[in-house]
Amino acid sequence: MKFCQLLFVGLIGSALTSCSSSAKPPETAAQADPVARIESLPPANAQQIARVGDMKNWKNPYLIVRVDGIALLDLADNEQQILTADKVVDALGALPTSAWPYGRVVAVAENPTGSEADKALVRKNRAVLAGALENLHVIIKWVPSN
Repeated sequence: MKFCQLLFVGLIGSALTSCSSSAKPPETAAQADPVARIESLPPANAQQIARVGDMKNWKNPYLIVRVDGIALLDLADNEQQILTADKVVDALGALPTSAWPYGRVVAVAENPTGSEADKALVRKNRAVLAGALENLHVIIKWVPSN
């Protein structure tokens, strides 16, 4: 009888130890849902934004409206990830919280274009982007095109 009790206690102890060491914390809905992740960010900090004199010092996400979509600029290596308008929220939601030091604000520039057809596509992409960001209460800091 004593052996059975010891065996039972040992099995329970090892089961509890293995569960606690290998189990990952469950992913919360805010972590999984890009909209919830963006909405969980603090509101834009107007004082910090005002202190950014040169856009080369901008630290929050930087988007460029283009004919072929919306580019998310990686400020570290100056690379552009071209996204369709419907993927921008997912891409922004996937960014770490550290990518948003000024709160819920993004810089947006337009890629200058020549033809009327291209200008119409840029206006369409701009409108879709502005609507998506407005729905998430993300402030847009419009940056003049070069």
